Amino acid sequence: MYRRSNPDQLEFIDFYLPFSGRLNADNRWVQLSKIVPWELAEDIYHAGRRSDFGAPIVPARVALGALIIKERLGLTDRETVETIRENPYLQYFIGLEEFTEKRPFDPSLMVEFRKRFGVDGMQQISQAIAIASVERQDNSDDEPAASTENSDAPENDNEPPGSASCGSANDGASPTDESQDSQPTTDVPPGSTLNQGRLISDATCAPADIRYPTDISLLNEAREKTELIIDRLHRPRIGKFKRPRTYRQKARLRFLSFTKRKKPSGKQVRAARRQQLGYLGRNLRVISRLLGEPDSLSLQCLGKRLYQALFVSHEVYRQQMEMHQSHSVRVDDRIISISQPHVRPIKRGKAGRDTEFGAKLTLSLVNGFSFVDRLSWDSYNEGQDLVGQIESYRQRWGCYPESVHVDKIYRTRENRAYCKARNIRMSGPPLGRPRHNVSAVEKKQARQDELIRNAVEGKFGQTKRRFSLGRVMTRLASTSLAQISLTFLVANLEQAWRMFFLLWNWCCISLHRQTVTTNGRTNSNLA
Repeated sequence: MYRRSNPDQLEFIDFYLPFSGRLNADNRWVQLSKIVPWELAEDIYHAGRRSDFGAPIVPARVALGALIIKERLGLTDRETVETIRENPYLQYFIGLEEFTEKRPFDPSLMVEFRKRFGVDGMQQISQAIAIASVERQDNSDDEPAASTENSDAPENDNEPPGSASCGSANDGASPTDESQDSQPTTDVPPGSTLNQGRLISDATCAPADIRYPTDISLLNEAREKTELIIDRLHRPRIGKFKRPRTYRQKARLRFLSFTKRKKPSGKQVRAARRQQLGYLGRNLRVISRLLGEPDSLSLQCLGKRLYQALFVSHEVYRQQMEMHQSHSVRVDDRIISISQPHVRPIKRGKAGRDTEFGAKLTLSLVNGFSFVDRLSWDSYNEGQDLVGQIESYRQRWGCYPESVHVDKIYRTRENRAYCKARNIRMSGPPLGRPRHNVSAVEKKQARQDELIRNAVEGKFGQTKRRFSLGRVMTRLASTSLAQISLTFLVANLEQAWRMFFLLWNWCCISLHRQTVTTNGRTNSNLA
């Protein structure tokens, strides 16, 4: 049945508020506030700052809470502040004592929040959330088992899904998958701890918010920046001397003529690059001459952005001239953006996306929680990080992993020897020629290893599609790395929240089973 709604909007005084001035304890933001380690964030936020000097700053809970809200809801800095101002649950999440219609802080302070927490601070908070969630689940393993000790339920139901021992847990697979993957650990050195859990590792790229770079467009942008610098330096000389000739109109027409070609040939690309190099080199020489004139402005009068653009343009000219003269297509530390010179091209070799432009990171996945082991703007071989990842696993959980699930680039002789010496099974086929006689058990094990490794690909998909890892919108090098670390912090917070509710539901079921067993009722419907 369809009922026509009232087309006339109610008056504001008649608008009904269901919560009647009280917040719901089951709200998601209220539950998430119990998981975030606010005290650790306070120590990181105020590290190296005096408490008795200077103006008061925004509290640490407000700063971290606003960053989490922005990342979790996919908002901009301005929209984040306005959303917090309108929502009482978000104000409770950031630690305000009462609802207020005033803005808690200026949106421009979000940049300072990222700088103060930094990459290390974000990773410490993210790791604290993961370890606390796993420990909370491990500490509750005995209680459900004790409550259902005399029940008629099967023995496998006494252990909550996803539980782990030795401070580690599996990657979210079912108990059946765990039994298929596990192998008896033999030849363990005396005094060592038995290997427990799984370590899944892989690397990806976090693309920055830049246009697709080409040599011609990059030189054209550098030429336009140098033309602005020439105009700024020549400003005191207007009326006394003629403005230096830059051929900006002719250079612009030639650039547009090249860009209109759908498929330019190699000779046309080289000729267009040589033209733009000539215009850019002429502008740089004019700037050097103007800086030597006593009646022109100095570099300090350019401003921060133009000052940086001048140095970046010099380096772009040097790199492009070197590649042009040597007929090469690569150069060390290649600049691909004038506004973000720290961004580097990362060769990925993926279908449809051979090269990505952003920061490269190596990720470890344990029990669904993410740990960023390496984060760099320069490209590197992620296979060299496996030893460090395994040692970090041991520091976090107190033991080595039972198995390591990685792709082909990690399966080097050095990594295989390291894992073999510590009784760690590495996924994938052995080195050498493929064997003809492969048993059904080995085929099933290889298939299961590939299914387990899909978890890290799913984590990359979650952070790139659900969160902001697919396009990092921050501009500075430090804030971009902090934003990438914040993305995995929020992903771990989501995982901890799911584990929290799973554990709560399991405890409720176990308590109900105990009550039914005490009353002498049958437990067949719960088994």
